[in-house]
Amino acid sequence: MKKTIRIIIILVLLGIFGFVIKYFIDKNSKSAVEFKTETPFITTIEKKSVATGTVIPEDEVEIKPQISGIIEQIFVEEGKYVKEGDLIAKIKVVPNEQSLNSANGRVINAKLSLENMTKEYNRNKQLFDKGIIATQEFNTAELQYNQAKQDLENAKKDYQIIKLGSANGSSSANTNIRATISGTILEIPVKQGDQVIESNNFNAGTTIAFIADLKKMIFEGKVDEAEVGKLKENTTLEVTIGAIDTQKFKANLTFIAPKGIDEQGAVLFKIKASLDLSDNVNIRAGYSANAALILDKKENILAVKESLIQYDRKTEKPYLEIETENQVFERKDVVLGISDGINVEITEGISKDDKIKVWNQVTGKESDYSKKKK
Repeated sequence: MKKTIRIIIILVLLGIFGFVIKYFIDKNSKSAVEFKTETPFITTIEKKSVATGTVIPEDEVEIKPQISGIIEQIFVEEGKYVKEGDLIAKIKVVPNEQSLNSANGRVINAKLSLENMTKEYNRNKQLFDKGIIATQEFNTAELQYNQAKQDLENAKKDYQIIKLGSANGSSSANTNIRATISGTILEIPVKQGDQVIESNNFNAGTTIAFIADLKKMIFEGKVDEAEVGKLKENTTLEVTIGAIDTQKFKANLTFIAPKGIDEQGAVLFKIKASLDLSDNVNIRAGYSANAALILDKKENILAVKESLIQYDRKTEKPYLEIETENQVFERKDVVLGISDGINVEITEGISKDDKIKVWNQVTGKESDYSKKKK
């Protein structure tokens, strides 16, 4: 009886041992990693580049004086909206002594000339009334008399302009600095008491104020020489302003510089794009901004995730591993098209229904890609 029990126990233990061995054999015969698969998809891919720059007014005007002097009063503040013709500042003229003395001398000479011509005119008029001289001779004397009166009037006005900045009765004095366009005062670089210089052919003059229309803003940035050849005027850009990160603005590319600028070894080209702004958006001049430039775009194309692409170690040609049976994969060479860094176009090699091996999924073993990078 005891012997029989022992035999039964031994048989049970042998059965358990055999089952355990078979379990481990079956387990070790399977692949250590079960790869996931993904399928291609139809999508639109845009190849973009980002240009950094600033938002500035389309037209910015510098208001300069027409006469030199000292700022007597400023009537506006920075940020105020002004209309064309509004008074911005008033200048107190500090006349040049030499010019003032010369103008005064011309007035005196004109008075002397007028006194002489008055006597000559009166004498000729008496002779003409008596019929002693001809009409032509009297007309000549009258013309010279009128010219002398006009010369005196001109000399007096010149003297007033040099001394006061404007002639008496002038409708628009040179001492009154007015806005030449309607817009917002961006900056007033002078203050009351500052000396200013007039704008002329030999001097740019002192700027009294900067005025611009903040409803007409442009993006101004720079792009690299490798990308500027792919840009075309009148294309749409997407501008993101740093101070208004919750909203993106459309812009129309209006200018591409014909000449590049060398900056730290890189050749950059200036671009400008007019912003499409709504009335409720308040944009300040000088905001930093980024513009997304669409260099290339394809719609309704067959694509896969770029992370699925593998490259031959010798030829560096791209390929994908396609599932033919359950966890059985076959290599297929592919031809790549446009890429945005996340998705890439497949022009040849696979179909839409193929299942692609996710070869670089996270596992306990080191991937072929990691080995290749080493």
